[in-house]
Amino acid sequence: METKYFSFSSVENNKLVKIIQIVFGIVCLAVAIFWLIFNIRSLKADGTLWITIIFLSGFGLYQVWTGLGKATRFIEISSDKIRLKKTVILPAVEITLGEIQKIEIFPFNLIFFLKTKKRIILRFGTTYHETNEKVKHEILSFAELNSINIEIVEEKL
Repeated sequence: METKYFSFSSVENNKLVKIIQIVFGIVCLAVAIFWLIFNIRSLKADGTLWITIIFLSGFGLYQVWTGLGKATRFIEISSDKIRLKKTVILPAVEITLGEIQKIEIFPFNLIFFLKTKKRIILRFGTTYHETNEKVKHEILSFAELNSINIEIVEEKL
């Protein structure tokens, strides 16, 4: 089985967009540092300066993180493991074949039950329905190929 990669982000950014994100993030961080240095005396009196500095720093770090390609959400399915990045901030989780006890497929999420009694939940969005169906199909193929117990749950409203 070849490795299948599915991105959960809306668009794939090209190099120009990534460079602009990194530059914009650095500018935001520079402005935050400028405000901190030149307004250090008035920071004690005015709380809005702290809010501005924290917001600019957080937004700048997020832009640099995104520009470096660290913020993409994805699932990567290969013959013996699944790599999953559910959130923008946390690193990808690697689930090996020997760790998986059972997989449940719901209309809008997947639940991986591990042998350590831990559950890993992947929530799908409602926007990219075609990608969700492709991921479900590949998970079904992965489970059948590796003899993993799989359950498809239909939720009724």
